[in-house]
Amino acid sequence: MKPILSPTDLAVLLKEPAHVVLVDARSGPTAIESYQKEHLKGAHYVDLENDLAHKHASAAQGGRHPLPSPKEFSKIMNRLGITPQSRVVVYDDKNGANAAARFWWMVKAMGHDNVQVVDGGYQAAKAAGVPTTDEIEPVDCTHFFNNSEWQLPTATMQEVTHAAQHPDYMVIDVREPARFRGETEPIDQVAGHIPGAVNYPFQENLDSQGNFLKEEELKAKYTKDLQGKPADHVIVHCGSGVTACHTLLAMAQADLDLPKLYVGSWSEWSRSGRPIAGQGAAGQSS
Repeated sequence: MKPILSPTDLAVLLKEPAHVVLVDARSGPTAIESYQKEHLKGAHYVDLENDLAHKHASAAQGGRHPLPSPKEFSKIMNRLGITPQSRVVVYDDKNGANAAARFWWMVKAMGHDNVQVVDGGYQAAKAAGVPTTDEIEPVDCTHFFNNSEWQLPTATMQEVTHAAQHPDYMVIDVREPARFRGETEPIDQVAGHIPGAVNYPFQENLDSQGNFLKEEELKAKYTKDLQGKPADHVIVHCGSGVTACHTLLAMAQADLDLPKLYVGSWSEWSRSGRPIAGQGAAGQSS
């Protein structure tokens, strides 16, 4: 099963009797209000800040969106009514770059492979005729998940430090080019990038209409970009470990093995006292 689901296929799927768990992963200051006002019929809400992350007192420890423990996320999956037989479908309003791809990665990292992201997100699903409502349906909570470890690879800051300095490894930064170059930084305290990292913006996964590129196009892109490096020699990061999952999703769509996710990403690295490259490096160690 491909990890990206077209909105028209979603419309057909929801008419079938299969056990589908539909998840709304829109995020931002008004996301919950938007969900309560209107969402795809049958969808249950997950919150990026509280369900998909477990924050510490300082972003220097794990970044702005550290992962919760697998046991904590097991409770979220059980709360959503997910069983081993469930087909899980998630959407946001930023074509996966908001929180849908992060949710996809986390569910997959729990060992549940039957999870997909809606291509084009909420608006595309509405346009395809998927019904919407303001009614929130009750959930039959489950008790199937009680995981103690993630089953997809992650990288520590120490691993990133080594990989960024070693020619046989690659550290990919998926943020916008201006943020990578350190010309602007709208979220974190310091602009710039990890020395030695390469910039493959997540927006390059999408076509001019905002949909994911075709499978063969994604495969050709990343076959070229990865320069023959195996997945276990590649680390992907972003600002806080959320949009990096968009690129991991694109790689999965292209049938490529998944690299490691650096969850702390720039939000952790930039607060760590480690070297910084780009315009934000002024006054920093180099």
